[in-house]
Amino acid sequence: MSGKVPGRAILFPVSLVAALVFIGVGSVVVTGRPAEVLFDHPSKHFPYPLTIQNIMHVVFFIGLGELFARWRSGILEEGHVGQRYLPEDEQTVLTARDLGPIRLRVAREHSRDHGFLPSLIDLSILQFLASKSVDQTATVMNSSLELIAHRVDMKYGIVRFIAWLVPTLGFIGTVYALGASLSEAGSSTGDLNIKEVAKTLGVGFDCTMVALAQSAILVFLMQLIQEKEETAVNLAGDYTLRNLINRLYQG
Repeated sequence: MSGKVPGRAILFPVSLVAALVFIGVGSVVVTGRPAEVLFDHPSKHFPYPLTIQNIMHVVFFIGLGELFARWRSGILEEGHVGQRYLPEDEQTVLTARDLGPIRLRVAREHSRDHGFLPSLIDLSILQFLASKSVDQTATVMNSSLELIAHRVDMKYGIVRFIAWLVPTLGFIGTVYALGASLSEAGSSTGDLNIKEVAKTLGVGFDCTMVALAQSAILVFLMQLIQEKEETAVNLAGDYTLRNLINRLYQG
């Protein structure tokens, strides 16, 4: 099956460039209060564009890149089900001599990380040819399916970390703004400029608001995309059970 899931060596620089483009264009196009909320521009405490908000944007886009890879993987894995690797009619029974050509085909369609369905078929055929036992073949298939599901879940570890890191950065920005406001109030020798103190506090809370919104987007997309990949795993197991395991004949 054609198609490829981009690796991190490609995704990271692409995500970084996309984030920088977003920040650059946004800094020019967005002005006024929206610019303060999204980019802390102009910034009172940081040399622009090195603001907390912009750091969050970079991390957010890296998370989107990871999710794109997982979405692409889900699309490709679901596509394997339509490749008709196995007979799908109601009459065909498979014996050991029928399995060689099937294995030759599926062996080219999977790798260590990709190709759930052809991998399951390949492993199940190998087990049946070695043991001549349908029960043992079904057991091995179920064990392999559990390992695949666990591997899929592990691939979302980076996204989960980023979904945690973004609001953490937002809270850091808020704490920094609170500290800066108190410092300004404490070091003021004349009349306290309430307007400037309130503006500094506002930037801090803006930082948290943007962070929480980005985190919510990441978690929402992660749930949708992980469901897609897990559906592909379930479809692969169901297809192998119905069209291979249930058709095997030991005679």
